Amino acid sequence: MNTEHDWITTPVTADHLRGALDVERTEHGVLPHRLPARARAQNTDGQLAMAESQPSGVRLAFRTRATAIELDTLPTKRSYVGAPPRPDGVYDLIVDGRRAGQGSVSDGHVVVVDMVAGTAEHRPGHPGTVRFTGLAEGDKDVEIWLPHNETTELIALRTDAPVEPARETDRKVWLHHGSSISHGSDAASPTGIWPVLAASLGGVELINLGLAGSALLDPFTARALRDTPADLISVKIGINLVNMDLMRLRAFGPAVHGFLDTVREGHPTAPLLVVSPILCPIHEDTPGPCAPDLDGLKEGRLRFVAMGDPAERAGGKLTLGVIRDELSRIVKQRAADDPNLHYLDGRDLYGEADSAELPLPDDLHPDATTHHRIGERFAHIAFGADGPFAVS
Repeated sequence: MNTEHDWITTPVTADHLRGALDVERTEHGVLPHRLPARARAQNTDGQLAMAESQPSGVRLAFRTRATAIELDTLPTKRSYVGAPPRPDGVYDLIVDGRRAGQGSVSDGHVVVVDMVAGTAEHRPGHPGTVRFTGLAEGDKDVEIWLPHNETTELIALRTDAPVEPARETDRKVWLHHGSSISHGSDAASPTGIWPVLAASLGGVELINLGLAGSALLDPFTARALRDTPADLISVKIGINLVNMDLMRLRAFGPAVHGFLDTVREGHPTAPLLVVSPILCPIHEDTPGPCAPDLDGLKEGRLRFVAMGDPAERAGGKLTLGVIRDELSRIVKQRAADDPNLHYLDGRDLYGEADSAELPLPDDLHPDATTHHRIGERFAHIAFGADGPFAVS
């Protein structure tokens, strides 16, 4: 801890957090979750457990006159054997709506993943501190956006002036669910992921249930969406189902209907936008599963390849093209009785021309520049004057 200031320690509680659906008390402090305890209890998949514990879209929010802030955390980072080292997660400091600083915590636990062997080794680490100093004097609204790609236990918040609860806002709440692209994939920082950018441009409060590798139409995820208060809802469906080769066309349609039925139980009239996958050339016409390119890993670069055969579509295997056609059909059918249900083709967010200009670096995930483009386009389409999420 820095001793230059007369610090005031404020216990971190759920009242200081936005974007989390649950907060777990741990040995060290508190751990934000993006799925409620009931959903976590029904999950048996390690990938989803990791994804929901990474606080994409989660931020501390408070009001203070402080000119210096410290936050002690215990991150859990991921490292992949054969792939380039991953940079430390970034904490974005937002003061009165504008970014005023960034920082990282280099310490923490590390999970070393060997994608070839299918193993993961947990290496314990120690807490660290992210510091922000030299802030302007006077009352201000402060948000600290937590790293979207690191599980983050919050231990202590220190400031050199008292902390008050964040002021209530009359902004509408946008609840979004999607895959690793919505989670943040290769974005540069937590406020640089496309849903956060779109929410900022749309003037809404975001709850991000983008779950890397885990947008799989799980019923417990649908119930989490159903039970979370929200004014606007979007679900981005498709890429993970193909990546995992999880189901066939016969199961896909009913599963989508069931997922939407559950969401509508809690939000019968809210604008609900179904978004199909962005362009991903390796899976447009080739089914999954998806796997790391082993030759690329040997050369120190991570790329993905589609392992299916286009001929397998005849047997009901899913591709992105098949999924878009089916989602469009389902939404058109349901919209006859549900005028607040809408469809967006993901290629309107990232399509052929974008792929030629900004190809997916690993053939699966967009880079930081592309996140900005997707966020701006979503905001224009969804929050524009004629969009399904137009905010009056």
